[in-house]
Amino acid sequence: MTKLTTHCLDTFSGKPAKGIKVDIYTVSGKKEKINSTTLNNNGRSDKPLLEGSNFKEGEYELVFFVGDYFRNIPNLPKIPFLNEVTIRFGVSNSKDHYHVPLLVSPWSYSTYRGS
Repeated sequence: MTKLTTHCLDTFSGKPAKGIKVDIYTVSGKKEKINSTTLNNNGRSDKPLLEGSNFKEGEYELVFFVGDYFRNIPNLPKIPFLNEVTIRFGVSNSKDHYHVPLLVSPWSYSTYRGS
């Protein structure tokens, strides 16, 4: 099925990062917001961010609002080191499933193309 999905893992706490807001933009040509979601208790969106004919070849950005999430953890700095994590990626085959996870702590992050 052609779709774009994501999930987020909190590597600081060792748990899914529930409640993080994620915005999706198309950046092919003009940057335009096309969707927004809040991650569920499993750190995943309840439905794909994009799917079917809405999922096209091109460049996209996912913006994870991790600063708000980490503010709920005691004893972390008042001003977060990471506030918004932006992942810009290209979709070369819109017939594939693109899964873009984020592994994040208050001080670092990593991503990859998953399955």
